[in-house]
Amino acid sequence: MSEAEQALERAEALVQRLEEARWRLEATQDAEAATEVLSELAEIAREIETELAEARRRAEEDAREEP
Repeated sequence: MSEAEQALERAEALVQRLEEARWRLEATQDAEAATEVLSELAEIAREIETELAEARRRAEEDAREEP
């Protein structure tokens, strides 16, 4: 498995975490808990962005290395 594929797999796992946090947000009526989940959602989104950028960078490197 290439490093780009590994980064995409990590991003997919993060998307699952994002969905789980979103479900928790929808289920809560507590403002403090909602604020915590929103912070978690923002952090996960940043992590996804980082992994996707890494996957893109690795894929471009792989493409340059192929004859």
